[in-house]
Amino acid sequence: MDVKEVLLPGVGLRFEFENHDGDRIGVIALRTGNFEVVVYPHEDPDQAQQVFRLSDEEAEALAQILGAPRIAERFADLTREVPGLNAGQVTIRPGSPFADHPLGDTKARTRTGASIVAIVRDEEVLASPGPADLLHAGDVLVVIGTDSGIAGVEQIVARGDVPGAPAQG
Repeated sequence: MDVKEVLLPGVGLRFEFENHDGDRIGVIALRTGNFEVVVYPHEDPDQAQQVFRLSDEEAEALAQILGAPRIAERFADLTREVPGLNAGQVTIRPGSPFADHPLGDTKARTRTGASIVAIVRDEEVLASPGPADLLHAGDVLVVIGTDSGIAGVEQIVARGDVPGAPAQG
């Protein structure tokens, strides 16, 4: 999809794209930090109709809501292009030995070769989490790796061990 960026001197930036109906959808990032969503109807492309205005915090919430379901899809698309690479989702269940512990404590990449590329918590997505990011029961980890690597991450967060490896004690 082609997204155009237009500088609005003294106002901010406008990002716009054309939807399937031929209308232009615009998102104006105002210098104040707020955002306006506008529609330029196909019938009158010079007449912008404001749909709604969002604060910076509201825009971030909307972006997370719209982005959360798609993050796994994007990684799935990537893995179709690389033979042997897969994307999976692993849920941190209540009682996991890593609930309320930093991601780095799992040593998942070292132990399985799989990478945790995002943590989805409710509607929030934490992309590229670091080792200090805390895991919580209910979090969904987006994992990229081989099938056995993804299964290993699942085993680690469930029980603390990896198939074929000595149990952690």
